[in-house]
Amino acid sequence: MDKWEMYMEIKQLLKQGFSKVKVAEKLGISRVTVYRYLKRNPQDMAKWVTQTKTRKKKLDEYQELILSWLREHPDLTAAQVFDWLMEKYQELQVAESTVRLYVRELRREYDIKKESNPRSYEAVPELPMGKQMQVDFGQTEQLTPDGKKVKLYVIAFVLSNSRYKYKEWLDRPFTTRDVVRAHQNAFHYFEGGIPDEIVYDQDALILVSENSGDLILTYEFQTYKEDRDLTIRMCRKADPQSKGKIENVIKYIKYNFAKNRIYYGLEAWNEAGWDWLERTGNYKIHHTTKKRPVEVFTLEKQHLRPISQRIDEYADNHYESSITRNVRKDNVIWYDSNRYSVPLGTFHKTKKVYIETTDDAYLCIRESKGGPIIAKHKIDPGKGELIQNNKHKRDRTKGIDTFIETVIAGFTDEEKARLYLNEIYTRKQRYIRDQLQMIAKQIKKYEHRLLDLALEECMKKQLFSATDFSDVIHYLERQRGVTVTEEKIYSRGNTPRPLHPLGDSIVQTNTQIRDINEYVSVLEGDKR
Repeated sequence: MDKWEMYMEIKQLLKQGFSKVKVAEKLGISRVTVYRYLKRNPQDMAKWVTQTKTRKKKLDEYQELILSWLREHPDLTAAQVFDWLMEKYQELQVAESTVRLYVRELRREYDIKKESNPRSYEAVPELPMGKQMQVDFGQTEQLTPDGKKVKLYVIAFVLSNSRYKYKEWLDRPFTTRDVVRAHQNAFHYFEGGIPDEIVYDQDALILVSENSGDLILTYEFQTYKEDRDLTIRMCRKADPQSKGKIENVIKYIKYNFAKNRIYYGLEAWNEAGWDWLERTGNYKIHHTTKKRPVEVFTLEKQHLRPISQRIDEYADNHYESSITRNVRKDNVIWYDSNRYSVPLGTFHKTKKVYIETTDDAYLCIRESKGGPIIAKHKIDPGKGELIQNNKHKRDRTKGIDTFIETVIAGFTDEEKARLYLNEIYTRKQRYIRDQLQMIAKQIKKYEHRLLDLALEECMKKQLFSATDFSDVIHYLERQRGVTVTEEKIYSRGNTPRPLHPLGDSIVQTNTQIRDINEYVSVLEGDKR
């Protein structure tokens, strides 16, 4: 719609009684645009439209170049045109939106259609009965009765010949054990039969690596595959067309069953889903085959391979989830893109643990298969989360408290020592462990008497630091060394031995002591 048509449409809608807001909503334009158009009378509008058509555009001088690009590369995008212009003309000042509009006008004016190389498809013959089953996953968001949104996850199965379907929902992401259980339920729904091959998308619950055709499955699903003797095939990455039947089934479930349906709980939701299969999914005539899936299934089930063991027995007793996980050095394991904690020290005792999931969405971790549970966590539906049990954390407060009590025991006056260390903790909380280690080192080195003297001196002079305490105790040690030396010299009659040969008589000689006034008079020049 050009500007003049837009102007006339606005006028027409206003005459019909629509407000300016409603006019903007109907035409898909902003209210500002509506107001701007209404400010002009028909003559001004016609003049403005004419001017815009004849006005020289900023990119007109590059028109031939852009046209040559579009003609040579019809699938060229406007974003690429913008990038090529910026590369060739670095001084060009133009917005990408301007280039986009200009390219659009050139395509329309010169009839240059944006071509692509679409993939060619051909119809394939219907597969024989019992030959194949396709499996895929999907998810939807549903509203609860109180208006809250809940994300639901579905796994669907379809027999390729009859289009007979089965589906199962969960209110959390599927685990490999859930997938195995869903297979068991699907085979039960198919009256105890297994097709010749099963086609899957490359889902992480099933496949670890495509490995150039030598498929590497997850440990849990590989065990199930061998037990059930399944023949499986994986679709190529990013190639949903290779399993079109199941892609259509997922879409059918989302838009026919789930869309606008209120979620009242998982059990009720699954019950409604199975009723829908009987009423619609498997009963209505299929668009391609022109047959009812339920009627064709009565023939196809005769071609399915019967299961030797009862399904319920296998599901309840035979299959046990026992996946192993490596324990990281920070005592966590990875599960479904989240980290779950294990008790401290688990990494040093064992590098692997066994995990299993419960029906109520808990993750149980054991050191040995069938051994006691060492950790149990609620499975988190998010990604990249750390789920940690408080009991698995190091109790740093308890460790420091114990260390403080150990240091206090090294002093005679424990109450005074406690006051001193608490003050250090208050002032140097970040380095308290280093402070305590330094004081503990002094306690091992010196006796209680010297430690108590140092503590007394530090409290008196407000020296609340392990470094100050060490300096004080070293000073007291040096002082004590001088005193001890003097005591040793004068104790037990150990007087100094005289160097003069006359012996003790010289040592015991008393010199004459003069009056101080005599020295004063000499200094003043008083001659006698």
